Amino acid sequence: MFHGRDYAPVALVDDDSSLQNLAVGGLSVFAPDQIPRLVRETGAQVILLAVPSMGRARRREIVNDLEDLQLEIKTIPGMSEIISGKAKISELRTVSAEDLLGRDPVTPDPELLCKNIAGRVVMVSGAGGSIGSEICRQILSQQPATLVLFELSELALYTIEADLSATAKRLQYPTQVVPILGSVQHSRRLEAVIKAFNVQTIYHSAAYKHVPLVEENVVEGIRNNVFGTLAITSAARKLGVENFILISTDKAVRPANIMGASKRIAELICQAQAQETPSTVFSMVRFGNVLGSSGSVIPQFQAQIERGGPVTVTHKDINRYFMTIPEASQLVIQAGAMGKGGDVFVLDMGEPVKIMDLAMSMVKLHGLTPYTVDHPDQFFPEQGDIPICVTGLRKGEKLYEELLIGNNPSPTQHPRIMMASEVSLPMEELMAVLDRLLSACENFDLPTIVAILHELPVDYGPLSRDISDLLWGAEQDNEGRHDMAIEDGVRT
Repeated sequence: MFHGRDYAPVALVDDDSSLQNLAVGGLSVFAPDQIPRLVRETGAQVILLAVPSMGRARRREIVNDLEDLQLEIKTIPGMSEIISGKAKISELRTVSAEDLLGRDPVTPDPELLCKNIAGRVVMVSGAGGSIGSEICRQILSQQPATLVLFELSELALYTIEADLSATAKRLQYPTQVVPILGSVQHSRRLEAVIKAFNVQTIYHSAAYKHVPLVEENVVEGIRNNVFGTLAITSAARKLGVENFILISTDKAVRPANIMGASKRIAELICQAQAQETPSTVFSMVRFGNVLGSSGSVIPQFQAQIERGGPVTVTHKDINRYFMTIPEASQLVIQAGAMGKGGDVFVLDMGEPVKIMDLAMSMVKLHGLTPYTVDHPDQFFPEQGDIPICVTGLRKGEKLYEELLIGNNPSPTQHPRIMMASEVSLPMEELMAVLDRLLSACENFDLPTIVAILHELPVDYGPLSRDISDLLWGAEQDNEGRHDMAIEDGVRT
């Protein structure tokens, strides 16, 4: 810092009492309880956490103690970021919500991590997504013989393939990385890929996951999440894939929205497939939000703070479970390795986080003062720096999410993975309903689709009786205007 132009160090702080009262580079070392006095006396504007290996729990304690000092809190990049080339040790960054929300991960079980992967042919659907791409990175570290990346988005596939191929080359892994464009709704494409590469393990991550978007695009959400899952599980079963792991969601539990209901039906499909064949082990892993994923509130809050506000929260009491993407991905792989057939695994997500508190903390981490307003357009600089506004729940959004339908989870050999016991349907009975659901989708019959969701054992309980699908709404408006025109014509 002495040699740079951006920062001038004014004091050092350490909680090791043996270092306190010493001097380093002409600066005295103080105890942490002296920070408020030091800030007043020195006019400090930034606090730097210079221990990148510090555990998240301790980091959270420190930041909580410093939040109200109206200082920007920065940190040195972690060793993993430096080694991977993502950051330099000289780079300082603002402490992020990810640093505070994620727990210190449990050391993964190497036997579970490599069981279905090492030396095998592994395929990941939705390989370019937030979770899918990190699962691919974790898989690559276990050195499969072949890693098949199955992805609908050309840009996402190009990005993850380039990343993984560069990593494999740098670390001299023998893995062949195979990028395949395709949709999970296309059965023949899936079968051709599984057969051509002799796929042994599949992680099915491809899905439409954004609640309001699926609420407004019902048919495409169901086609992708339900019938895409049916297509890929059927292909896996037909061609003798050894292990199939569905990436599910906490929103599948007593779903209040189309997305959650579609993912619970995807679970029913995997459960039914498991009953039909012992040769393919089908299992499901259910968990909540991951930090930094596409659509996550954290990147949204970050962008809003950088624009000067307002930060928008949908409800003052809304809360969510959070987990880092690497931890979630490692747990998914380990849970899948424990599958016996038809298992529904539930990840221990820790304690839920109140989103309003998260928004307040993120503003304070930037050294700014948050304040609440009734409308996003209101700004009162005399009250603080960044306004926070409650905008109302979005379509299909619940206040609280759950991970279990029942209250009877069973422990597994991993401390953060539980097993749920959930209702299932035999394949013949399930297919009879899915055939009617497909017909309703093809006919764009939204009332029948909703009725079938209520009929299935998914505990579907929408928050509103209104159909939010945008195309359906536009068509109904057009028909209404057409009927009014006819009536006007008759009256004339």
